[in-house]
Amino acid sequence: MGELIPKGNQMRDLDFLADIVREAGKAILEVYDTEFEVEQKTDHSPLTVADTRSHRIIADSLRARYPDIPVLSEEGKTVPFELRRTWDRFWLVDPLDGTKEFIKRNGEFTVNIALIEKNTPVWGVIFIPVQDRLFLADVRQGCWEISGAAKRRLTVAQLPGEGPVRIVTSRSHPSPGLEKILSLIPDHQIVNRGSSLKFCAVAGGEADFYPRFGPTWEWDTAAGQAIVTAAGGTMLDFTGKPFIYNKEDLLNGPFLVASSEQWLTGSGVLQRLRS
Repeated sequence: MGELIPKGNQMRDLDFLADIVREAGKAILEVYDTEFEVEQKTDHSPLTVADTRSHRIIADSLRARYPDIPVLSEEGKTVPFELRRTWDRFWLVDPLDGTKEFIKRNGEFTVNIALIEKNTPVWGVIFIPVQDRLFLADVRQGCWEISGAAKRRLTVAQLPGEGPVRIVTSRSHPSPGLEKILSLIPDHQIVNRGSSLKFCAVAGGEADFYPRFGPTWEWDTAAGQAIVTAAGGTMLDFTGKPFIYNKEDLLNGPFLVASSEQWLTGSGVLQRLRS
């Protein structure tokens, strides 16, 4: 069954976050089982009542327990950078990551919460409502998966010296530069996942590498980055620098997630992407 989650103040906070995402997940599933309507946001991405219900549960719970820590959520009000730039730490929330997967009813959608400190995710929580599967991470202590009564510590896989590199790709968002990546790694195997499950696949040893060219937002990646980092992996931009948060523009650039930074540099993938 693996190592139990250690207890302490930080772990109690993570347990509280776990309760929040489970409550939000329950509200999402109540909508999932109905004939819900789909709206279009200003950026043409889909929105359902499940997104807004989950947002309210999470935002209200975080503000009640942590009144001094601001909340930035995909479905919340826009916060001007002039205010955000003063934040040393804040919650970054995606109340329903994978709305397209939710609409398709394939189950591959998640609820994500991250704590950002000094532009870096330090805690991450990802919950998969359909599977009742939870990922918790504190980058200083480790990463754990809870599925039913089973709890285990997660560590990334060791990349094989021989055999294919398992590359996880998006199920609903084809990455326009993916073919270039695949050409750099001839011996590979494709693993498809929706939403932030791609990060969980790397953290849990089900995949080795997740390249992303297409656009994402900071709330799409923060919890996943914390989970991969806590499990021993890495997330870098295409220049090889750490991925940062609370930028003036919340839209992310391309990034690479891997079980090993040494492999990213040693394989030549990072260098060839720069050229």
